[in-house]
Amino acid sequence: MNSPIPARLAALRQAMRQHNVSACLVPSADPHLSEYLPEHWQARVWLSGFDGSAGTLIVTARHAGLWTDSRYFTQAEQQLAGSGIALMKQRATYAPEHLDWLEQHSHDGDVLAIAGDSLALASQKRIEQRLAAVGVRLRTDLDLPGLTWADRPAIPHAPVVEHPLTYACTSRADKLARLRAAMRKLGATHHLLSSLDDIAWLTNLRGSDVECNPVFLAHLLIEAEGRATLFVDRGKLNDTLVAALANDDIAIANYAAIADALTELRTDHRLLLDSSRVVSAIAAAIAPVVTRIDTANPSTLFKACKSADELSHIREVMRRDGAALVRAFRRLEDRLAAGMTQTELDVDTLLREERSAQPNFVGESFATIAGYQANSALPHYRATAQAHSSLQRQGLLLVDSGGQYLGGTTDITRVLALGPTTTEQRRDATLVMKGLIALSRARFPKGASGPQLDALARAPLWASGMDYGHGTGHGVGYFLNVHEGPHGIRPPVSGAALVALEPGMVSSIEPGLYKPARHGIRHENLVVVIEAEHSEFGEFYAFETLTLCPFDRRVLEPSLLNPEERAWLDDYHARVRAALSPLLEEADHAWLEWHCSPLGD
Repeated sequence: MNSPIPARLAALRQAMRQHNVSACLVPSADPHLSEYLPEHWQARVWLSGFDGSAGTLIVTARHAGLWTDSRYFTQAEQQLAGSGIALMKQRATYAPEHLDWLEQHSHDGDVLAIAGDSLALASQKRIEQRLAAVGVRLRTDLDLPGLTWADRPAIPHAPVVEHPLTYACTSRADKLARLRAAMRKLGATHHLLSSLDDIAWLTNLRGSDVECNPVFLAHLLIEAEGRATLFVDRGKLNDTLVAALANDDIAIANYAAIADALTELRTDHRLLLDSSRVVSAIAAAIAPVVTRIDTANPSTLFKACKSADELSHIREVMRRDGAALVRAFRRLEDRLAAGMTQTELDVDTLLREERSAQPNFVGESFATIAGYQANSALPHYRATAQAHSSLQRQGLLLVDSGGQYLGGTTDITRVLALGPTTTEQRRDATLVMKGLIALSRARFPKGASGPQLDALARAPLWASGMDYGHGTGHGVGYFLNVHEGPHGIRPPVSGAALVALEPGMVSSIEPGLYKPARHGIRHENLVVVIEAEHSEFGEFYAFETLTLCPFDRRVLEPSLLNPEERAWLDDYHARVRAALSPLLEEADHAWLEWHCSPLGD
């Protein structure tokens, strides 16, 4: 089949010539700067054919390049083949980042176009500063991909629903009161929110406009002494919900009316916004006379620190999710033992069936990654009907999946031995496990950040001359986005702010190791930061492991684990057995007992 990409690039270049544009940059973003995008804003995917979650496309008259990170190198090479678009590797030695490349290949008088509804205000300022040195002008008023995208999908129109207070735990009135206290402390009279998870959390509302993320398209403008206005398609809300919001002084306005509302701000108003979470097109409506307070959204930290009640729900969700995985993995093993043909797609189906049977399950928290053997070496692999592998009774199967429940969000990775494994596979799996255990057992002083702890998970791999190219951990929402800030566990980045880990923050711990065309390993649990002790040196924190599901001991080489590591794994499995046993019967219970037996048995 001929690729449609060259024709799309040709149409884009024609539009560039018509508007005297030298280069067009197409980011992976929408008006809310979401990680996962509604199809309407997947212009980079449409133009390039590369559908990884992270990437930046730059098109000039003679060159087209797609920048992405090491998680997607193999996938991008495959999907860009024959498109006329070159893979440009991010964070690779001697490879220029996209702004460096633009500086090197631009000339005085050139014009760069980026759609303002997909560009953070902070990014706009940074790009303008970088390119001014070479005489390049930035235009954000042109959506050139949109001009050439004839069959562009419509903006989603899914209904918005209430997150029951039983699970939300804190009323939206109380959340807004806490936010307004933070606004007054910062001297703000108004606060603009465009980030969808902040809005969903503050309003105790949920939607399904973004695949796997229970959020809805909206903006929120909050007055410190007055009402809040939710800018959302009115047709998504029923009358009962509108009345409930009105009782909490939240008015409803049309989604597209946010710009008009911002133009009404006066000289004496002080607007709080996070320029990294608000797009250029929205910010352009704010009059220059309005004082801006540019800082992180207070709600981002508020929702990151889960309350005791939220954590209680999360712990129960982890039990139910763990039981679902036990049933799915046991069924998979039984099918293979019976000689049934099973593929990576069947793994996805089994997980969905078992999770759907659990109380308060809403949907997946991301598209399941089920990679067998060489496919497991692709960190963000996704099997499709057109391209997937059949499972055999040998080697490794990596399964990374998660669920959305009214009481929490899960994300877990397990590596299963479907039959005999190699010495190399077991060694690699054990080194990764040593990293997971080291970080899970860590104690650290108050004020420590994820980048300060990241090396604990990598040290066993470093000692063997190996590493992985992704972060070690990301924040996780509460029946919200599976990737949540402001915290994270990743290598330090020059100039990036260090966000302290605080009690109640939920994070993944997921070290990995990937050997292209051979195998990949990733072990993942979710943890929560808890208080550990107070000594003469101050307060110290630790991690409590939340995820409850056995690791497959058959993928490990026990002789490579020291006594402390073996004890941690045995203790973890004893806790898993105690938590999940009451939820399982017969064959599933026997499967759990075997997989949770002490490592030495």
